[in-house]
Amino acid sequence: MSHYKGNINSKLPTVGTTIFTIMSGLATETSAINLSQGFPNFPVSPELIRLYHKAMTDGFNQYAPMPGLIGLRERIAEKMERLYSAKYNPETEITITAGGTQALYTAITALIHEGDEVIIFEPAYDSYVPAIELAGGVVIHVPLTPPEYKIDWQSVKKMINPKTRMIMINTPQNPTGTIFTALDMQQLENITKDTDIIILSDEVYEHIIFDGYEHQSVARFPLLAERSLIIYSFGKTFHATGWKTGYALGPENLMKEFRKVHQFLVFSVNTPLQVALAEYMKDENNYSGLSSFYQEKRDYFLKQIKGSAFVPLPCNGSYFQLLDYSKITNEKDTDYAIRVTKENGVASIPVSVFYGTPKDHHLLRFCFAKDNETLEKAAERLQKIK
Repeated sequence: MSHYKGNINSKLPTVGTTIFTIMSGLATETSAINLSQGFPNFPVSPELIRLYHKAMTDGFNQYAPMPGLIGLRERIAEKMERLYSAKYNPETEITITAGGTQALYTAITALIHEGDEVIIFEPAYDSYVPAIELAGGVVIHVPLTPPEYKIDWQSVKKMINPKTRMIMINTPQNPTGTIFTALDMQQLENITKDTDIIILSDEVYEHIIFDGYEHQSVARFPLLAERSLIIYSFGKTFHATGWKTGYALGPENLMKEFRKVHQFLVFSVNTPLQVALAEYMKDENNYSGLSSFYQEKRDYFLKQIKGSAFVPLPCNGSYFQLLDYSKITNEKDTDYAIRVTKENGVASIPVSVFYGTPKDHHLLRFCFAKDNETLEKAAERLQKIK
């Protein structure tokens, strides 16, 4: 086919193929064990698959209502009240989305205008910055440093000005595995009170939190909740990232704006899956055991790499483990990640790519949402690296 001859003024001139696509492609090409992209390799619940299939054969195959099936929104409202003592109206304050990333994009597009400033904490999930830029917003990068990745809220307070429209947070955090404490939330509450700032809270790993900690959702803090849109993911919770279904919660006035964009971006989401999820979520045991399940995975992976040249950083949530390789080499993390994939057969993600201006702390991110056999094989290969 011949090419378009006109000038294309790219809206994302610096964006190429994402590191996740590159590393997963390299893993396939070299037959490496893929611990790069964040997806589980164990099966989805047979019961959930049965319910999904039943919904299709029962004829639930046409458009769902734009905000999502009311039955599923009611289950979500019940869950939010049970876990976080937070009341959300399923009619006006909950919307089912085509995954967490779409929900994030919709929220940013609905609420960010040309020149609005959005504060993000880095390392950050890679969809945040492009979405803000597409909306005409200005990204204010707040780089955090290992091993704790703690936020200095007084420094953040100094960055706030009349142009500050949104602060984006992510807990448990991808890629670091760190979590917000109640004190973090209280300080965020303090610096945003008496402002027009909106909080966009990415909480897709809410059920994957370790060592006896409780997830500190913004929903637990009424003064934060009233200015927050919160994003969740069924894919992360039920080991089905390919189903691309999630949801957003927020007060009615924010959700009204969210839905204005949502209806023209996707209109509505996978109907039979919503029917299945509404039934499946009636039993809270279907998601309440996730923390212990993934903590076992984390601990198993750490046990397998113990004594290796890699040094693990603290991981309190998510299904990612950061490993420090500075005892092995001074190579850039982007180069070293490729070399470990090609030479040692284990694919990971270099952490510097999660910063606006790459900051190389010699860290690689490994996904431990894998069966034990895969973790054993990967660890065996990592143990051989000196």
